[in-house]
This record gives sequence, C-alpha cells and structure tokens, in this order.
Amino acid sequence: MSTPHVPIERLAELARIALDEDERARFTGDLDRVVAMMAELRRAEVDGVAPLAHPFDATLRLRPDEVTEPDRADAFLAQAPESQGGYFLVPRVVE
Repeated sequence: MSTPHVPIERLAELARIALDEDERARFTGDLDRVVAMMAELRRAEVDGVAPLAHPFDATLRLRPDEVTEPDRADAFLAQAPESQGGYFLVPRVVE
C-alpha cells in the first residue's frame, strides 16, 4: 500500500527533518502501516458503543476546597527589591 497523495519528502520538509535514502524507505513503510491500521479501525463496528473518557470507571477523590496555608504575601513582598500595591516591581524588558 502506498501513502496517498503525500510524498515522504514533503512530510520531511514540513517536519524540518533530513532523511537519507534508507530512512526515507523505512519511514515510508512505517507511514503505510499507520495508514493501513487507520483504515482497519474505520471498518470496526462501533454502532451502539458508548464513548469512553477513560477505560476504567475511576472517580477522583475530592478534598474540601479550603485554605490551609496562611496568607504570606506581605512576607514575600518584603523580600523583593521593589514592590508596589501588592505586586513585585521588575525592570522593564521590552521598550
């Protein structure tokens, strides 16, 4: 099976990679196998199958959304070389 409509040289150019002749042949074969696998998946009968977000029926344990750390913003700002209005002041980098 040959990859339809897309030469491997064009894909290599788009990916910005250089391929020698051996790599080109190998990647062409790999790409042909991927396309064949996708064609096989398209033939799978999926009518009546509910989509899955995850293969396991796992639920996350949730913790209460509570503040557990004290507000230390003032202590952190006190360590800054410059601050104003609760924000760190930094030198301008873009003029």
